[in-house]
Amino acid sequence: MLLDVRKIINAPGERMEFRFELDLSDVDFGGLYPAQDPVVVTGEVRNTAGMLLLEFTAASVLHSICDRCLKPFNNPKSVTCSCALAEEVEDENNDGIILLEDGCVDVGDLARTAFILEMDTKTLCSEDCKGICPGCGVDLNQGSCICKKQVDPRLAVLAQLLEKDK
Repeated sequence: MLLDVRKIINAPGERMEFRFELDLSDVDFGGLYPAQDPVVVTGEVRNTAGMLLLEFTAASVLHSICDRCLKPFNNPKSVTCSCALAEEVEDENNDGIILLEDGCVDVGDLARTAFILEMDTKTLCSEDCKGICPGCGVDLNQGSCICKKQVDPRLAVLAQLLEKDK
């Protein structure tokens, strides 16, 4: 979404609000397409003492799969971003300043990039998810494992001593 900010460039104290939706359902993230719901972007551009400041929040519910127990779950995700806007830049190495093109800024592209970069590479249904047993495949969140614990071969002699005591 292109946002034309020319009417507030020379008007200190003025602001411009915006809201739109992004479709990121085509974004492949680790073989999955988690952003099936639209990403809602809300924000504003403010002229503060002759400097334009862009702030926005991009939020959606991602359809994820837990990396421990492999169950699907809904994962709310919200990303905030702020940056300065300028018509010309003296220092080209400053990443915090976005250059305007004909008084416009592509907020859609900025929101898309920020949201994708903030997506989690590891997703968990809860912090205390126990996962699945590597031996029998039981969901450890639902119950206990029926596997016999494997003894480290280096400690097998000690395990035999414990069995004699029983």
